[in-house]
Amino acid sequence: MRRRVDSLLVSTYAASSDEELLAAHVAGDSTAFGELARRHSDRLWAVALRTTRNPDDAADAVQDALLSAFRRAHTFRGTAKVSTWLHRIVVNASLDRLRSAKVRRTQPLPEESGDISLSDVRDPIAEHTTRITVLAALDALPTDQRLAITLVDLEGWSVDEAAEILECPPGTVKSRCHRGRARLYAVLRNPEPEAGVRPPGGEG
Repeated sequence: MRRRVDSLLVSTYAASSDEELLAAHVAGDSTAFGELARRHSDRLWAVALRTTRNPDDAADAVQDALLSAFRRAHTFRGTAKVSTWLHRIVVNASLDRLRSAKVRRTQPLPEESGDISLSDVRDPIAEHTTRITVLAALDALPTDQRLAITLVDLEGWSVDEAAEILECPPGTVKSRCHRGRARLYAVLRNPEPEAGVRPPGGEG
Protein backbone atom coordinates (compact mmCIF):
# COMPACT_ATOMS: atom_id res chain seq x y z
CA MET A 1 0.00 0.00 0.00
CA ARG A 2 2.85 2.38 0.91
CA ARG A 3 4.54 1.78 -2.46
CA ARG A 4 1.30 2.53 -4.26
CA VAL A 5 0.92 5.83 -2.35
CA ASP A 6 4.53 6.78 -3.17
CA SER A 7 3.90 5.98 -6.83
CA LEU A 8 0.81 8.18 -6.87
CA LEU A 9 2.77 11.01 -5.26
CA VAL A 10 5.52 10.77 -7.89
CA SER A 11 2.90 10.76 -10.63
CA THR A 12 1.24 13.84 -9.15
CA TYR A 13 4.54 15.67 -8.78
CA ALA A 14 5.59 14.84 -12.32
CA ALA A 15 2.70 16.94 -13.58
CA SER A 16 3.46 19.83 -11.22
CA SER A 17 5.60 22.83 -12.12
CA ASP A 18 8.29 24.17 -9.79
CA GLU A 19 6.02 27.07 -8.94
CA GLU A 20 3.16 24.72 -8.06
CA LEU A 21 5.43 22.63 -5.84
CA LEU A 22 6.67 25.71 -3.99
CA ALA A 23 3.12 26.95 -3.53
CA ALA A 24 2.08 23.53 -2.23
CA HIS A 25 4.95 23.62 0.25
CA VAL A 26 3.88 27.05 1.49
CA ALA A 27 0.31 25.75 1.80
CA GLY A 28 1.46 22.95 4.07
CA ASP A 29 2.30 20.01 1.78
CA SER A 30 5.03 18.21 3.74
CA THR A 31 6.57 16.46 0.73
CA ALA A 32 6.42 19.06 -2.05
CA PHE A 33 9.68 20.80 -1.19
CA GLY A 34 11.54 17.50 -1.14
CA GLU A 35 10.51 16.88 -4.73
CA LEU A 36 11.54 20.40 -5.69
CA ALA A 37 14.97 19.88 -4.13
CA ARG A 38 15.35 16.51 -5.85
CA ARG A 39 14.66 18.04 -9.25
CA HIS A 40 17.41 20.62 -8.96
CA SER A 41 19.94 19.04 -6.59
CA ASP A 42 22.44 17.99 -9.28
CA ARG A 43 22.70 21.42 -10.88
CA LEU A 44 22.75 23.19 -7.51
CA TRP A 45 25.58 20.92 -6.39
CA ALA A 46 27.54 21.56 -9.60
CA VAL A 47 27.34 25.33 -9.16
CA ALA A 48 28.26 25.13 -5.48
CA LEU A 49 31.25 22.89 -6.22
CA ARG A 50 32.58 25.11 -8.99
CA THR A 51 32.16 28.16 -6.74
CA THR A 52 33.68 26.81 -3.54
CA ARG A 53 36.13 24.37 -5.21
CA ASN A 54 35.74 22.04 -2.25
CA PRO A 55 33.24 19.14 -1.97
CA ASP A 56 32.65 19.60 1.76
CA ASP A 57 32.00 23.34 1.41
CA ALA A 58 29.77 22.68 -1.60
CA ALA A 59 27.70 20.16 0.31
CA ASP A 60 27.35 22.56 3.24
CA ALA A 61 26.43 25.41 0.91
CA VAL A 62 23.69 23.38 -0.80
CA GLN A 63 22.35 22.23 2.56
CA ASP A 64 22.36 25.79 3.91
CA ALA A 65 20.70 27.08 0.75
CA LEU A 66 17.94 24.47 0.69
CA LEU A 67 17.22 25.04 4.38
CA SER A 68 17.02 28.78 3.71
CA ALA A 69 14.75 28.24 0.72
CA PHE A 70 12.56 25.89 2.78
CA ARG A 71 12.12 28.53 5.46
CA ARG A 72 11.82 31.51 3.10
CA ALA A 73 9.50 29.94 0.54
CA HIS A 74 6.69 32.29 1.58
CA THR A 75 8.82 35.26 0.45
CA PHE A 76 8.99 34.06 -3.16
CA ARG A 77 7.18 36.64 -5.28
CA GLY A 78 7.31 34.99 -8.69
CA THR A 79 9.37 37.72 -10.36
CA ALA A 80 11.85 35.02 -11.48
CA LYS A 81 11.64 31.29 -12.06
CA VAL A 82 11.84 29.08 -8.98
CA SER A 83 14.98 27.44 -10.40
CA THR A 84 16.61 30.86 -10.76
CA TRP A 85 15.63 31.73 -7.19
CA LEU A 86 17.13 28.48 -5.88
CA HIS A 87 20.38 29.01 -7.79
CA ARG A 88 20.65 32.56 -6.46
CA ILE A 89 20.37 31.26 -2.89
CA VAL A 90 22.98 28.56 -3.56
CA VAL A 91 25.40 31.06 -5.10
CA ASN A 92 25.05 33.35 -2.08
CA ALA A 93 25.52 30.43 0.32
CA SER A 94 28.61 29.33 -1.61
CA LEU A 95 30.10 32.83 -1.52
CA ASP A 96 29.42 32.95 2.22
CA ARG A 97 31.42 29.74 2.57
CA LEU A 98 34.29 31.24 0.61
CA ARG A 99 34.31 34.39 2.72
CA SER A 100 34.28 32.45 5.98
CA ALA A 101 37.00 29.98 4.99
CA LYS A 102 40.21 30.84 6.84
CA VAL A 103 42.38 28.11 5.40
CA ARG A 104 42.46 27.18 1.74
CA ARG A 105 41.95 23.45 1.42
CA THR A 106 42.88 21.31 -1.53
CA GLN A 107 40.19 19.44 -3.39
CA PRO A 108 40.66 15.65 -3.09
CA LEU A 109 40.53 13.45 -6.14
CA PRO A 110 37.22 11.62 -6.62
CA GLU A 111 37.12 8.19 -5.02
CA GLU A 112 36.94 5.27 -7.42
CA SER A 113 35.45 1.87 -6.70
CA GLY A 114 36.41 -1.51 -8.11
CA ASP A 115 39.62 -2.81 -9.64
CA ILE A 116 41.19 -0.84 -12.49
CA SER A 117 43.60 -2.42 -14.93
CA LEU A 118 46.19 -0.69 -17.09
CA SER A 119 44.02 -1.28 -20.14
CA ASP A 120 41.17 0.56 -18.43
CA VAL A 121 43.38 3.61 -17.95
CA ARG A 122 45.36 3.74 -21.18
CA ASP A 123 42.58 4.86 -23.54
CA PRO A 124 40.80 7.55 -21.47
CA ILE A 125 43.99 8.96 -19.93
CA ALA A 126 44.41 11.77 -22.48
CA GLU A 127 40.76 12.83 -22.10
CA HIS A 128 41.02 12.65 -18.31
CA THR A 129 44.20 14.73 -18.30
CA THR A 130 42.57 17.35 -20.52
CA ARG A 131 39.54 17.53 -18.21
CA ILE A 132 41.78 18.01 -15.16
CA THR A 133 43.68 20.77 -16.97
CA VAL A 134 40.48 22.59 -17.91
CA LEU A 135 39.01 22.31 -14.40
CA ALA A 136 42.29 23.47 -12.85
CA ALA A 137 42.33 26.48 -15.18
CA LEU A 138 38.70 27.25 -14.33
CA ASP A 139 39.45 27.02 -10.60
CA ALA A 140 42.24 29.57 -11.04
CA LEU A 141 39.84 32.23 -12.32
CA PRO A 142 38.55 35.01 -10.05
CA THR A 143 35.31 33.97 -8.36
CA ASP A 144 33.07 36.34 -10.36
CA GLN A 145 34.42 35.10 -13.70
CA ARG A 146 34.29 31.45 -12.60
CA LEU A 147 30.66 31.84 -11.55
CA ALA A 148 29.64 33.49 -14.82
CA ILE A 149 31.31 30.81 -16.94
CA THR A 150 29.91 28.03 -14.76
CA LEU A 151 26.35 29.28 -15.16
CA VAL A 152 26.49 30.22 -18.85
CA ASP A 153 28.98 27.80 -20.41
CA LEU A 154 28.76 24.76 -18.13
CA GLU A 155 25.18 24.85 -16.84
CA GLY A 156 23.55 26.32 -19.94
CA TRP A 157 21.80 29.33 -18.42
CA SER A 158 21.22 32.29 -20.71
CA VAL A 159 23.07 35.52 -19.99
CA ASP A 160 19.83 37.11 -18.75
CA GLU A 161 19.10 34.16 -16.44
CA ALA A 162 22.66 34.18 -15.10
CA ALA A 163 22.29 37.91 -14.45
CA GLU A 164 19.16 37.23 -12.37
CA ILE A 165 20.99 34.56 -10.37
CA LEU A 166 24.04 36.75 -9.78
CA GLU A 167 21.91 39.87 -9.28
CA CYS A 168 23.88 42.00 -11.73
CA PRO A 169 23.25 43.49 -15.20
CA PRO A 170 23.48 41.15 -18.22
CA GLY A 171 26.33 43.27 -19.55
CA THR A 172 28.34 42.45 -16.44
CA VAL A 173 27.81 38.72 -17.01
CA LYS A 174 28.93 39.07 -20.63
CA SER A 175 32.03 40.98 -19.54
CA ARG A 176 32.92 38.40 -16.88
CA CYS A 177 32.45 35.55 -19.35
CA HIS A 178 34.59 37.33 -21.95
CA ARG A 179 37.43 38.00 -19.52
CA GLY A 180 37.21 34.51 -18.04
CA ARG A 181 37.27 32.81 -21.45
CA ALA A 182 40.28 34.89 -22.46
CA ARG A 183 42.12 33.79 -19.32
CA LEU A 184 41.17 30.16 -19.88
CA TYR A 185 42.37 30.33 -23.48
CA ALA A 186 45.71 31.81 -22.44
CA VAL A 187 46.26 29.22 -19.71
CA LEU A 188 45.28 26.26 -21.88
CA ARG A 189 47.47 27.44 -24.76
CA ASN A 190 50.49 27.96 -22.55
CA PRO A 191 50.24 25.66 -19.53
CA GLU A 192 52.90 26.08 -16.89
CA PRO A 193 55.50 23.28 -16.80
CA GLU A 194 55.03 20.71 -14.08
CA ALA A 195 56.98 21.21 -10.91
CA GLY A 196 60.41 19.62 -11.07
CA VAL A 197 60.38 19.34 -14.87
CA ARG A 198 62.99 21.44 -16.59
CA PRO A 199 62.26 22.95 -20.01
CA PRO A 200 64.23 21.64 -23.02
CA GLY A 201 67.77 22.98 -23.02
CA GLY A 202 67.79 23.49 -19.26
CA GLU A 203 70.65 22.40 -17.07
CA GLY A 204 70.65 18.73 -16.17
